[in-house]
Amino acid sequence: MELTDTVSTSDDVVARVVAGETVLLNLATGTYFGLNEVGGRIWHLLDTEGGTLAEIATKLQTEFDVSGENAAADVLSLMVSLSEHGLVQQAA
Repeated sequence: MELTDTVSTSDDVVARVVAGETVLLNLATGTYFGLNEVGGRIWHLLDTEGGTLAEIATKLQTEFDVSGENAAADVLSLMVSLSEHGLVQQAA
């Protein structure tokens, strides 16, 4: 997965915020996945605004006052993990 990729949330996933944590449930597999504040924000951006992973990283960089390198690494790392669990899919 690369920063130029566009990723979308899977139709089989339900997301809820519980006690400040975003909890994802893959209805197809029954797998739960918890996201911290930053991960929850990434999920929200994917679900509501879309765009490339680079665009999402840029928004995180501004919102959380982190370096572009750290924001990009965090976004890519989370996307790989979410993809492995069937929670997101890469756009064609």
